[in-house]
Amino acid sequence: MKKIVFMGTPEIAVPSLKALVENGFDIPLVITQPDKPKGRGQAVQFPPVKEYALSAGLNVYQPEKIKNNTEVMEKLKSISPDFFAVVAYGKILPQDILDIPKKAPVNVHFSLLPKYRGPAPVNWAIMNGEEETGVDTMLMDAGMDTGDILLTDKTLILKKNAEELADELAITGAELLIKTLNEFENITPVKQDDSLATKAPMMNKEMGLINWADDAVNIERMIRAFTPWPASYTLLDNKKVKIFKNDVVEINHSSNPGTIIDIDKESFTIACGKNALKIFELQIEGKKRMDTKSFLTGFKLEKGKLFG
Repeated sequence: MKKIVFMGTPEIAVPSLKALVENGFDIPLVITQPDKPKGRGQAVQFPPVKEYALSAGLNVYQPEKIKNNTEVMEKLKSISPDFFAVVAYGKILPQDILDIPKKAPVNVHFSLLPKYRGPAPVNWAIMNGEEETGVDTMLMDAGMDTGDILLTDKTLILKKNAEELADELAITGAELLIKTLNEFENITPVKQDDSLATKAPMMNKEMGLINWADDAVNIERMIRAFTPWPASYTLLDNKKVKIFKNDVVEINHSSNPGTIIDIDKESFTIACGKNALKIFELQIEGKKRMDTKSFLTGFKLEKGKLFG
């Protein structure tokens, strides 16, 4: 039975850990990031990986730091694992840690490497209008997603938002991880072409501000890339409005960007620098996320009103 130390933190990593448990791997330790306060009340919340690990009866370890940490090093050496399985852990592992597994440290990464190295590959693939993305398993080195590729599985992005695409890739990644560990000795690693590398840095709330002078196609992608977090937003009467579901309307217009040019029972349409955007789901400051039909029953909009 292969002995695995699992490292991961967010929801996208949970299916991989669950797959390891369900496939009978020996998992003596799960390493995840420390608990953090969240929300308006700043109540301490467990990372999703910790929640699942505890429910499965696994040992959880949450070091504040990995690098130059004697306790981490001694704990991992005492376990003497065959593999590390690392899925969105959130920290770069130093080489002395990566050298510990008897066989290899294996990472599940949610893009088609060398494209989108970094912590937000799903978001940036959508943002940049990629037609497809996927999952790679790779051998880890001390760089940021620079290791040799083991296995790859591709998927079409279509009109999925970041949440929908991440959910899909999480399942694919879990399946690919199990296949990689089971067939490891028969897989030939492939070096990445660093000249083709692109970066996928972490997103932040400030990046979500919509520029209505942009092409509606770009704004639509941005909204999907930022759903559910950090969310794309605009302003209406000095209130922040987050926009979620939307669609591009190919139309020639002479209205200023950000102007409402059409309203019906189910939606309203905003002029962009090129084309327009029909809005189906949003959230105005102080209210819950809702469909546009519900929003329009309690908030009066008129043609000519300006967002931004």
